[in-house]
Amino acid sequence: MFEEILNKIDDVVWGIPTIVLILVTGLVMTVATRGIQFTKFIRAFKGIFKENQGHGELSGFAALCTALSATIGTGNIVGVSTAILAGGPGALFWMWFAAILGTATKYAECMLSIKYREVKADGHILGGPFYTIEKGMGKNWKWLAVLFAVFGTLVGLFGIGTFTQVNGICGAVQNAFDPDKAAVAFTIGENAYSWATVIGGAVITVAVALVLIGGLRRIAKVAEKVVPAMAIIYVFLGLSVLIMNATKIPGAFALIFKGAFGVDTGVRALAGAAAGTIIKMAMQKGIARGIFSNEAGLGSAPIAASAVQTEEPVEQGLVNMTGTIIDTLIICTMTGLSIIIAGGDVWNSGASGAALTSRAFSAVLGGDQHSVQFLLMLCLVFFAFTTILGWDYYSEKCLEYLSNGNMTVVKIYRWLYILAVAVGPYMTISAVWTIADITNGLMAIPNCVSLIVLSGIVAKETKSYFERKPRL
Repeated sequence: MFEEILNKIDDVVWGIPTIVLILVTGLVMTVATRGIQFTKFIRAFKGIFKENQGHGELSGFAALCTALSATIGTGNIVGVSTAILAGGPGALFWMWFAAILGTATKYAECMLSIKYREVKADGHILGGPFYTIEKGMGKNWKWLAVLFAVFGTLVGLFGIGTFTQVNGICGAVQNAFDPDKAAVAFTIGENAYSWATVIGGAVITVAVALVLIGGLRRIAKVAEKVVPAMAIIYVFLGLSVLIMNATKIPGAFALIFKGAFGVDTGVRALAGAAAGTIIKMAMQKGIARGIFSNEAGLGSAPIAASAVQTEEPVEQGLVNMTGTIIDTLIICTMTGLSIIIAGGDVWNSGASGAALTSRAFSAVLGGDQHSVQFLLMLCLVFFAFTTILGWDYYSEKCLEYLSNGNMTVVKIYRWLYILAVAVGPYMTISAVWTIADITNGLMAIPNCVSLIVLSGIVAKETKSYFERKPRL
């Protein structure tokens, strides 16, 4: 009954109005910036390694890694598999579509967060959509800024930040060490939990607690080292799958495009469904999981971007927009294609989440199945671990705004966050992801509204910068 209620709420939050709002926001930002994701693509990647100057707490690269630490996570491994199961292969097309428009959205929201950030009395910086709304739209809209900050806090505590990540980690650990649940520690209702889940959850909880006590700089240092290394390993695995099965890639793309426009592709959740139902599910799950993965329009990355050492908001906006490209158009695509290439036997195997992705990689790569599972588990553990850290930072900043800088409240929240990580392994996958979808959608709405209202400022700032600095 609880999951049925969640699904009904999810259908309302991620109904046609929210999907249209997010896509329209991306379209408006694309027009306002004159297609910046296409025209300044190379310049954006060059800017990643540029030495920043100006007041701030992080380098541009550290801010990007902090943002990527929160986006490259279970969305890329678990989220893609759940999207394909629920929405068919066509869901991957709608992930791409939303990501292409979302790249301009990511640029705009990060640029505005630096423009409207605040430097506090002790020198630390606070910024994000809450200040973009309050300062850019005016004091009369502060209620919308508060709404965003409330949803941002909830997303961290109940959505992307805790439950989904640690649940995904423990699922991967169990799949690697005890796939048959031979060593059951205890049961809750009909659900049995193995010692692999219990030990994995405990280790992650302790590790998270140790890092979070160090604050933003420690989070950034961990992210700078872990994110690039794990991304390289996962990209290597994904490329291996695609290279070894290059002849199957055209067929996989055919399934993606057929599913996106209503053709039944045989995925178990949609088998025999009407064309309209297939399109709706593909759009809903593809866009929702895409936003979960790259967070474009969600308003999270701007919180990290606002702490960058720069006096040029446009420069960091360009750097941060590359995160959407890396996250969805590269990493999610590799996962999705691998699952689709693996074929119906894998789709209809009954596996879900990390287990489905692991099974797909193993089926396609062949050889020692346990080695593939272990490498995939390693990637997922570190991806999800850094996502937990990044989202604690985001939600703490939202709470700092709500509490007018009361750090006692923030410290209490930090311990609640750690407690949520400890509880996450024992929640069901479907409930966890539905809660994450709901809180994501609620957070995106006020942020997207503010971006559309401030699109004129985005256009003006962008034009002014490129007139002053036509070259990097």
